[in-house]
Amino acid sequence: MLKEHSNPTGVSAPRKRRRFRGASVNIMYLPALVLFAIFIIYPVINGIVIAATNWDGYSPTRDFVGFANFQRLFTDENFAVALRNTFIYGFGSTILQQLIALPIAVLLDRNIRGRGVMRAIIYLPALVSPVVMGTMYYLVFRYNQGALNDILSVFGGSPVAWLNNSGFAIAVIVLINSIQFVGISMIIYLSGLQGIPGEVKEAASLDGAEGAKQFFYITMPQLVPAFASSCVLNLIGGLKLYDIIQILTAGGPGYSTHSVSTLIGRTYFGNQAAGYAAAQGIILFLIIAIMTVILNLSFDKLRSKVEG
Repeated sequence: MLKEHSNPTGVSAPRKRRRFRGASVNIMYLPALVLFAIFIIYPVINGIVIAATNWDGYSPTRDFVGFANFQRLFTDENFAVALRNTFIYGFGSTILQQLIALPIAVLLDRNIRGRGVMRAIIYLPALVSPVVMGTMYYLVFRYNQGALNDILSVFGGSPVAWLNNSGFAIAVIVLINSIQFVGISMIIYLSGLQGIPGEVKEAASLDGAEGAKQFFYITMPQLVPAFASSCVLNLIGGLKLYDIIQILTAGGPGYSTHSVSTLIGRTYFGNQAAGYAAAQGIILFLIIAIMTVILNLSFDKLRSKVEG
């Protein structure tokens, strides 16, 4: 007679195997969690610690000042200007990119000749470094021997100080940032358009919905997820804009075109105030996080209404 093997744990072998498989899957998360802790959690915590000191970024000693750096932000006119510009760059670029990308995506979603080449051309600037993009457009908009002013002189116009006037410079920065990354929004919208079932469009056509009516009542509601993804990505990129501003104006004239990102660099390296720069960085982090959450919640409500 065969003896039965005892199972002191009382857990069946199949259940043990399932638990082991579950544990092995959880272990696979460990490298990602370690990288997240090193590159995200630690810098944020370290930034908060530095923001509570008067460290200059170089000396081995630092004194604790508590919330003094954050209190200073409320009376700093340069930070107020940079904060205003940050919202202009973020929301201005986001709105402009949607206004450009959506019509282009609708056009290139049709079966027209050369649409693949046109898609590639529009997407190409997104592959270029912002530093290179800024340098290219600096040669276009600079006052002396700038391409745009040379064209104006041909027609008898006077040269314009595009980058020395804060209003013009901010508009130019928003325009260049939008041109560079409009291809990404175009791809997102194309994916959304190609994901709309053909049966839906055919049914709408049979019901008499054609042209603009079909676009606003059938296509646009189906594009809400794509619209949400595009807006969130564009807003985050615009709020932390740095490279193009630094190349075109370096925040000038004065502090009039700084974003919070470029002001952080100026504060840290130019003024040697690492603690104050860290406080500015914490505020920028919170702004981006809050704006992202608000935008996602708004689009979730819109999506629920459309699906309902």
